[in-house]
Amino acid sequence: MDSKGKKIGILFLLCALLAVMAAVVLVNYNRFQGKGASPAASSTDSGPEIIEADGKVHGADLSAFLKDSDFFDADVPNSSNQNTYDEVDENGDPVRSLTISASSVERDIRVKVMDDKGYVVSGQEFAVKVADTGVYVDEDRDGVILISDIKPGEYKVSLEEQQGFKVPASPVSVRVKSIVSYTVIDDIDFFVHAESEVDILKEDTKDKKLDSEDEDDSQYTALLDMEDDERANAVKLGIDVSKWNGEIDWEVVKAEGVDFAIIRCGYRGSSSGWLLEDPYFYKNLTGAKKAGIKVGLYFFTQATTLVEAVEEASMVVSLLGDTKIEYPVFIDTEGAGGNGRADNLDPGTRTAVVNAFCQTIQNAGLEAGVYSGRNWFYNNLIVDEMEAPNVWLAEYRQTPLYEGRYDMWQYTSSGSVAGIEGRVDLNISYLGIE
Repeated sequence: MDSKGKKIGILFLLCALLAVMAAVVLVNYNRFQGKGASPAASSTDSGPEIIEADGKVHGADLSAFLKDSDFFDADVPNSSNQNTYDEVDENGDPVRSLTISASSVERDIRVKVMDDKGYVVSGQEFAVKVADTGVYVDEDRDGVILISDIKPGEYKVSLEEQQGFKVPASPVSVRVKSIVSYTVIDDIDFFVHAESEVDILKEDTKDKKLDSEDEDDSQYTALLDMEDDERANAVKLGIDVSKWNGEIDWEVVKAEGVDFAIIRCGYRGSSSGWLLEDPYFYKNLTGAKKAGIKVGLYFFTQATTLVEAVEEASMVVSLLGDTKIEYPVFIDTEGAGGNGRADNLDPGTRTAVVNAFCQTIQNAGLEAGVYSGRNWFYNNLIVDEMEAPNVWLAEYRQTPLYEGRYDMWQYTSSGSVAGIEGRVDLNISYLGIE
C-alpha cells in the first residue's frame, strides 16, 4: 500500500473511533437526563407482569424505592431530645442560661438560682455577690443561698461566673426588711426537703416522751364510750397520726367511731434545721377526708427565731394548698430528747415563736393553735403571753391536772384503734366542731 492509501486508512479509522465515542457520550447523556429507559424498566415493559408464589413481581427492581425522593418522611427532630441551649462553649458543650431571684423575710436575703424554665439548679457550687457586703457560696449545692444578719436596706445581688453557664448580665434588687411580717412566704417550696436527703435518726425522733409528771397509770387506752354520756354532743373523739403510724385503713378507723384526725404534715429537723415533709401526709389527708373524718394538721417545730416560725407556718399553708380542713393547724412545741436545736430556748423566745406561727396561719385564713404537755406549758412557755387561739393539751391520766384553758385533750399515746397497727394517740375535742 502506498503512502496515500495509508493516510486514507488511518483517517477512516480515526473517524470510526470518533463515531463510537460520540455514541457512548450520547447514550450516557440521555441516562443522566432521564431520557433513556433503565434496564429494569425495559424488562418490565417488555411483557406482562408475572406474580410469583411469594407475592413478588418477577423481574421487579426491589431497590427502586431508594430512588424515590418522596418515599421517606422528611426528617423531623425529636423535640423531647432537643435542648434549649442557644450557645456552646469553646469545647462545643452546651451553655445553660441562668436567672436568679432574691427575697427577704427579716434581715436576710434568700437567693434562688434557676434555669430558663424557672427550675432551681442544684449540684453546682454557685456563688452570689451582694454589693457592698460580700460573696456567698451555695455550699450544699441545692441552688438556694440563705444569707442572714443583713442590715435593712436596698441591695444588688449578682451571680458570679460559672463554667458551663451563662449568668445574668444585670444584678437583681432586693429590699431587706427590718421587721418580720407574718405573711406566707411565696417561695417556701424551694426550702422544703425530702427525708431522703437527711439522717432521719438525727432529724425525726419517734419516741418523744412527756415529762413523767404528765402521765400515770389511770389513763384510758381506748376510745371513750360517749353513747350514755351527757357530753356526747359537746365533745368529739379523735386521733393524731404521722408516718410513725404506717399504713392506715381509714374506713375501718371511721367505723370505730373516730370523728377527727390531726395529721402531721411536716417538721423541722432537730439537727439540721431543714424543713421536712412527712412522707405520709398526703396519703393520710386524702384517706381521712375520703372516709368522712374531719381533719386538722400539726407541725413539729424546732424554730429558734420568728423568721423560722413564719417559714414553718408557710410550709403548712403551701402543703395544704386549696384543701379545706375543719380543725385548726397546731404548732407542736415539745422536747426532742434534749439534743434538739430548740430544746434549750428560753420561755420568752419559745412563746414568741408560737405566736409568730399562729399569726401567720391566721393571716392565711386558717384556724391556729398550740400543742404541748402540762409541764411544758408551765415551765417552757409564758402562757399569759401566748396568742394561740386554740390550746391542745397532752396529759396522760384519767383527769388532767392542768389548770389553764385547753380546747383539746390528748389523753394517751398508748391507744388502740382498729385500722391502725400499734399504738396511737387518742384525743377529745371540746371545740364543738360538727
